[in-house]
Amino acid sequence: MQKVVDFLKSAEVYYLATTDGDQPRVRPFGTAHVFEGKLYIQTGKIKDVSKQIHANPKVEICAFKDGKWLRVEGKLVEDDRIEARQSMLDAYPSLQDMYKADDGNTEVFYFTDATATFSSFTDAPEVVKF
Repeated sequence: MQKVVDFLKSAEVYYLATTDGDQPRVRPFGTAHVFEGKLYIQTGKIKDVSKQIHANPKVEICAFKDGKWLRVEGKLVEDDRIEARQSMLDAYPSLQDMYKADDGNTEVFYFTDATATFSSFTDAPEVVKF
């Protein structure tokens, strides 16, 4: 899983795909954080992406860097503990202008049943499950 996190952080931006009913939705994200051995992402409860994840927690993310790309598919589970939210904010200080761990809006999710696939045009795919 650390290789997945390292790739996401080095790419800086990845794209998170959710569904809104039968309509796919994709948007840029930037948070990838390990807390208690799990890969977490962060958003705000007021955003449509939060509502979409709660309605259907199956998501996929994709990042590209230096001719290689990473896809991660899995389910997201909300972690409503203040410690998890604070850990994310500590890892991303730039978010602290918009979010606080106890603001009622900050929300963190961790991946379960995740399959990450590293791909390129020249190498065989590498699959990591976590």
